[in-house]
Amino acid sequence: MPLHPQTARFLELLAAWTAPPGEAARPSIAEMRARIGAAFPVVRRELPVVRDLEVRGPGGPVPVRLYRPQRPERGPLPAVVYLHGGGWVLGGIENVDAACRDLAAAAGCAVLNVGYRLAPEHPFPAAVDDAWAAVASAVREPDRYGVDPGAVAVAGDSAGGNLAAAAALLARDRGLPLAHQLLVYPVTDTAMDTPSWREYGTGYGLDAGTLAQFMDLYRGGADPSDFRLAPLRAPGLAGVAPATVITAEYDILRDEAEAYAHRLAEAGVPVELRRYDGVVHSFFLLPEIFDAGAEAMEFAARRLRSAFGGRERPPEVA
Repeated sequence: MPLHPQTARFLELLAAWTAPPGEAARPSIAEMRARIGAAFPVVRRELPVVRDLEVRGPGGPVPVRLYRPQRPERGPLPAVVYLHGGGWVLGGIENVDAACRDLAAAAGCAVLNVGYRLAPEHPFPAAVDDAWAAVASAVREPDRYGVDPGAVAVAGDSAGGNLAAAAALLARDRGLPLAHQLLVYPVTDTAMDTPSWREYGTGYGLDAGTLAQFMDLYRGGADPSDFRLAPLRAPGLAGVAPATVITAEYDILRDEAEAYAHRLAEAGVPVELRRYDGVVHSFFLLPEIFDAGAEAMEFAARRLRSAFGGRERPPEVA
């Protein structure tokens, strides 16, 4: 379908946010990191519990932010470990703070928002190692977060979706059962050769050249077929956690994300794929701009509630 009018407006705003008038050169990573922190003004929901913690990781402490829609004394909740996007190079806890608050409230669960290490300072496998440390902590130290260790899911958007898919594969291989994996327009391959890469590489928000550069910075000299980099290339997907895959029509990552959903289904993994037409990458995080973002968040929350046993959304309490 044609670009949604909200998408056209978003692309105008994005150009203004990311390319100051008269600037010809591509900004440095430091400049991009500074801009992404200020790019998307959002409303942040109040929750009874928002707490900054640390998880023990192989490279040192990993910062995490815990969100709960209920006080701990009301009992354990299911949990989602959320991994932010940004091409493994940009972003952090603050950039998905609003989305994690909304997800906690809508899905009736605790959320752990993970500040994993970024490339190029910390190339592969630093990010996936930190992601795994957070997932393992949620299951093995449930009392610390007030969560049910038998109802832990992993989620992420873009590069965070890549890390979530990799963590789900590691969980299967290491005997740690997960309730669900929520993959929002995830990177699933290193090939960068799909029709959507070619068709939407420039002018649609997520620039193919920039993401290719970021992938090189993150991958370093690692094997591009390592499933922790390219879940789509995993030899087998049977036995991983049930999945929800969300894609955007005008997104370079659309085809590889949908290919991963199809491979999951072929392996017998329960999966629901939903494409949102007329929108671009990042719509999920911007319900203030995209009606489809709010719709996708509610869809994701319903899928998680079902995965957690059909729990009703609990009331938020002060």
